[in-house]
Amino acid sequence: MVNYNCIIIDDDNYAIEGLKRYIELIPSLNLTAFYTDPIKALMELSDAEKVDLILMDIDMPHITGIELSKTLRAKTRRLIFTTAHTQYGYEAFEVEADAYLLKPYTLNKFAATVSRLFPPSGTEVVNEGTSANDYFFVKNKEENHKLIKVYFKDVVTVESKQNYIMIHTVSKQILTYMSLTEIGNILGHFPDFVKYHRSFIINRAHIESITGNMLKMSNGLQITVGENFRKEFLAFLDAKLLKAGRK
Repeated sequence: MVNYNCIIIDDDNYAIEGLKRYIELIPSLNLTAFYTDPIKALMELSDAEKVDLILMDIDMPHITGIELSKTLRAKTRRLIFTTAHTQYGYEAFEVEADAYLLKPYTLNKFAATVSRLFPPSGTEVVNEGTSANDYFFVKNKEENHKLIKVYFKDVVTVESKQNYIMIHTVSKQILTYMSLTEIGNILGHFPDFVKYHRSFIINRAHIESITGNMLKMSNGLQITVGENFRKEFLAFLDAKLLKAGRK
């Protein structure tokens, strides 16, 4: 998997902590530094190597994000402004910002923006080592919101449960407060996570057998391929089906 180094510049510690939590949930993002002092950021980053993404507040003391970005724009491939104010849209355009997130923004909005700026490659392979990008932590409602470590490769399916999702892994089930769309934006960085049913995201690596439209997963769960997803499923099956060369 490709990792993208990113930096946060924001004078609000609360905003930084929120962004750090979001970044931890995006497997492709790697936070290398964060600054609450824009002047310090200017001094240190002016001579630093170019990064993939800077997430920058606009309304900061001493120097605004707009002014700061005029110097630092060349130091990042992508620039996202994060602000509570709507009046800076034109200025953001002038300094060639790639996106403009209005606070407060959801994980879904953040993940969708990152996915648009850094589209996942269909050729990327999930790293099965033990780096920080191989797993995430999630609160399990059924264990008094205890934080559970989950490896992406162990996720079999994710099931929609109204305002919650049920994460089915090879060893357990985890109920957490999140929408299927939000988790989908995160899992979308891995090519094997797809929707073949409107209520499920499945990990194709865990398909054990197929009977007609019925998928049997490695944990025993059976899922029917939805009519709206059948064309995509058949294309996947055709690509993976071992065929004899005889006619």
